[in-house]
Amino acid sequence: MEHRDILEKMYLSRFFEEKLQKEFSEANLYGTTHLSIGQEASHVGLCAALEKGDWIVPTHRCHGFNIASGSSIEAMFSEMLGSRHGLCKGLGGSMHMTDVSNYNLGSSAVVGSGVPLAGGCAFALKRQNIPNIAVAIFGDGASSRGSVHEMMNLASVWNLPILFFMENNHYGMSASSDRMIATSTIHNRAEGYGIGHEKLDGNDVLAVIDGVKRARERILKDNKPYFIEVDTYRLCGHSKSDKLLYRTREEEKEWAKKDPISLFVSFVVKNGILSENQCADIKEKAFECVDKAWEEAWAKRDDILSLEEARALVMPESQSPLFFDGGKKHKGTYRTAVREALSEIMENDERVTLIGEDIGVYGGCFGVTGDLYKKFPDRILETPVSEEGFSGMAVGASMLGERPIVEIMYADFMTLVSDAVINHGAKTYFMSGGQLKCPFIVRTAMGGGTGHGAQHTACPEAMFLNVPGIKVCAPSTPWSAKALLKAAAKEECPVVFFEHKALYSNEGDIGDENDILPLGKALVEEKGMDALIIGYSRGLYEAKKALGEERVTFLDLVSLKPLDEECIKQWAGKIGRILIVENVPLQSSVAESVIRIIRESGIKAKIKTVSALDMPLAFSKKLENAILPNRDRIREAFVDLIGDYDD
Repeated sequence: MEHRDILEKMYLSRFFEEKLQKEFSEANLYGTTHLSIGQEASHVGLCAALEKGDWIVPTHRCHGFNIASGSSIEAMFSEMLGSRHGLCKGLGGSMHMTDVSNYNLGSSAVVGSGVPLAGGCAFALKRQNIPNIAVAIFGDGASSRGSVHEMMNLASVWNLPILFFMENNHYGMSASSDRMIATSTIHNRAEGYGIGHEKLDGNDVLAVIDGVKRARERILKDNKPYFIEVDTYRLCGHSKSDKLLYRTREEEKEWAKKDPISLFVSFVVKNGILSENQCADIKEKAFECVDKAWEEAWAKRDDILSLEEARALVMPESQSPLFFDGGKKHKGTYRTAVREALSEIMENDERVTLIGEDIGVYGGCFGVTGDLYKKFPDRILETPVSEEGFSGMAVGASMLGERPIVEIMYADFMTLVSDAVINHGAKTYFMSGGQLKCPFIVRTAMGGGTGHGAQHTACPEAMFLNVPGIKVCAPSTPWSAKALLKAAAKEECPVVFFEHKALYSNEGDIGDENDILPLGKALVEEKGMDALIIGYSRGLYEAKKALGEERVTFLDLVSLKPLDEECIKQWAGKIGRILIVENVPLQSSVAESVIRIIRESGIKAKIKTVSALDMPLAFSKKLENAILPNRDRIREAFVDLIGDYDD
């Protein structure tokens, strides 16, 4: 990038954000924004040093990075105005300006959580043998986040081509870094992860360019990550509502003397690179460019997506094959069925990797992965104990075409990966206006009945049911476990796949490579019309054990999101006696959703539920059994349902 282009980019960034300030003050813009006036050398310096094909993952303070990497200013204004002409069709706003055409994966509004996404980009680049790097951009405030440190460790262990680019503007919102950070310099922390590091003057654009170029060359040559801290300052507030009560005017005046644009103008004029008139001309044209872009965006501000168009961007269309249950069957356990599915998925798609803790020689916490590491030695990837880091990395990798399957030992730990799954995986397709898909699977073992105690027995499926953009599965048999997992691997969205640990050793039929069960389709086992038993996972298994000799029909939901509503309504209409069994407390559960579907359809039916009690699972076997929907409780509810029903 020539000196003229560098100056132009810095002016464009400055004038864009000053324009935003003005329009917000005049109530012409909705929502909020986070400006970076004074940090232009950091943004432009970084992007000027990168090569085509290098990906960036900015922070919520992203405008300067977008402009520096080539985003249309008019499209950025349109995004701020919420119109369909915005970078993300008006669905992302100030904090989510994705621009895939310029290798910008989009910014994250969750402080620090974009760092694992950048790690995923680097992982994908390495897997695809692409000689580029990914850049994780974050601020001094984010340097205290666990996800950042988890990703630094993992990137070093796996030798990922990633640059950790930290902007130290001395304030995490209102908290000064010298009060919140225990070390004298932040970049020195990289030493603990075996990562090279240095500090740059973030107000000197040429110093940033030179430092990033050196770092990029070193990353690709040494096959190791690198960490850069740029020392800079935002001359504006944290957000549009910031009154700047936490710092003095004297401090601001001192930093204003180091304004990166003024420093660069002085440099190019002093060294005869550009004249004062040329600099003034660049400044004037940049101002006119921003002004014109605003006017053009303003003229189209009312051209927004319809509700139907926006809904179409919540989730990509499913690529899952049609239902098939005609293949040859063989006997095996639920555990074997999942392993067979993983093997067939990986055989058929080189983009699939299995990522998780102890999934190699150990065979997985519950022995599910077994000896797959022998068959796929380069694609069974064991991780450090860092669920937030490697789950976020999987999301980032999926954005660049990989199809990772993440194993989380216990479903209780899904709280640790919820940021990656909910804030990124589920929302990225929508926030990016359809630019990025996130096809990955999170497999996890849930439930009690095994004596693991309260923190290893959760059934947190309801936690994900009201999250748009993801699908949720919980199979109950070996056949459905394999057939459903294979279908999940064809989805273009995140899938959370719950495997009940108490079912792993259960035996049954397993289908061949052709059997498939699309997500959203329930299974029906018709044995009589005395009652309809609805459930999933271990709840349905226990219901079958309790009522297997009765003249009842079992409806196995299998997919919890989406539910097979038509199947539920069809069979509820046929059979007016309904018993719903599940392994979680009733409130806000799948059972409540099933009841809603039946009631809103106008179907008259007697409905009873058998759910877990509203308490954590006890270690004591007798207490654990009492808390869960045991066979005695199921049988009692069934008898009550039959006896109380008026034909």
